[in-house]
Amino acid sequence: MVASEAAPFAKSGGLADVVGSLPAALKALGHEVAVLLPRYGTVDLKNARRVYDSLPIWLPPRRFETSLYLVERETPFYFLDCPPLFDRPGLYGEGGLDYPDNHIRFAVLAQAALAFCRHVWRPDILHAHDWQAGLAPAYLRTIYANDPTFLGMHSLFTIHNLGYHGLFPEAALADIGLAGTEEFRPGGLEFFGKVSYLKGGLNYAEALNTVSPTYAREIQTPEYGFGLDGVMRARTQALSGILNGVDYTEWNPESDPLIAANYSSADLSGKRICKQDLVNTFGLPAEAMDAPLAGIVSRFTSQKGADLLADAADGLVAEGYYMVALGEGEPQYEQLFHSMAARHPTRIAVQVGYDNALAHKIEAGADLFPMPSRYEPCGLNQIYSLKYGTVPVVRATGGLDDTIEPETGFKFFNYSGRALVSALRAAREVFADTEGWRAMMLAGMAKDFSWSVSAAEYGRLYERLAARDISL
Repeated sequence: MVASEAAPFAKSGGLADVVGSLPAALKALGHEVAVLLPRYGTVDLKNARRVYDSLPIWLPPRRFETSLYLVERETPFYFLDCPPLFDRPGLYGEGGLDYPDNHIRFAVLAQAALAFCRHVWRPDILHAHDWQAGLAPAYLRTIYANDPTFLGMHSLFTIHNLGYHGLFPEAALADIGLAGTEEFRPGGLEFFGKVSYLKGGLNYAEALNTVSPTYAREIQTPEYGFGLDGVMRARTQALSGILNGVDYTEWNPESDPLIAANYSSADLSGKRICKQDLVNTFGLPAEAMDAPLAGIVSRFTSQKGADLLADAADGLVAEGYYMVALGEGEPQYEQLFHSMAARHPTRIAVQVGYDNALAHKIEAGADLFPMPSRYEPCGLNQIYSLKYGTVPVVRATGGLDDTIEPETGFKFFNYSGRALVSALRAAREVFADTEGWRAMMLAGMAKDFSWSVSAAEYGRLYERLAARDISL
């Protein structure tokens, strides 16, 4: 696997959770997996050992000196060390601005993935994740198409979010070793006059998958295709949807060390202790203990429905709710959350930023977990919420639609504040029925979205690739 992030080493979103957890689940099923990541400045190498001193990468006319470090976990994680490119405070940028040489940084990562396959460990399948690794399948099928080292090697590209294309000016081709080739075309890397690294994966990988079955269907439509729906329809036979799993060793109320009290489906008494702790942490009044408490952990962006939450805030309060929110994102949406809290200081509390311990406290202490996403490739927090007996209220899109059922949560369909308030009203009515609410909590806690199920689907996809059965 080649990717730009993996938990716990480097994380900005769900991609890191997948790349951090899936390899171990695959190994448990008998697959041999190695992962290649950049060694960012934030990656601590104290438990790593240097295993390859010089792995030069050529992007003519430039040569980049790189080396490899290894961290042994259940599966090996290799880190590409190239300080001029990756030894920086951010993963992709700083101060809200992307690094201007991201096209070079991730072209080097893609080339290094192939150099790794040549010199260190030759896999049957090169599995690339998201636009940052999109050039790896493209290089494999173009520059290295006739290289005997790679004959018979297959490629899979996983789309974690089609909304991020990795777009660069046409001039970038000269920096990434593709100037003068025929790859700047709609069936190659070209996207409305720019170079798209995402299209490198979409057009050149043998097989494609995304992170939920519903999202695999949605991205073939203009509404969710971000200008690439035609590409997705053209490759529909090669596209599948595999729902993400979650790591229950980290997200489980029975063993979570970050929450005020552990609890289980057999004994829910600790959940009320967790609610009291959450109310105290955010400074809400004592009355919140007997009212429905909505918890949010999210990026504050339009994708995540931040505007709907702002539209619904007054209605949420009118319905008797209290709400706590943790997240960060686009400045205008951060301001929307601050405004909600300012209008309803005794009912809504917001903390801007990310705090992992507080995220666990919200999952454990809240009664409900709204996720009104505009689109959601998979989503993980609704799955965490199920395990914690925190009932999700979601918009029926992507993985939210795939993971939430009538007996475990509430769905709404229209993208509007009114539809969200209507779903919250329905949830409040069930909340008033103690036994009905308990039954919904227990139904959610009984669901199993562990990685073993998803890893088995990936294993079957790998086997079909290796057997050249790619008419998926």
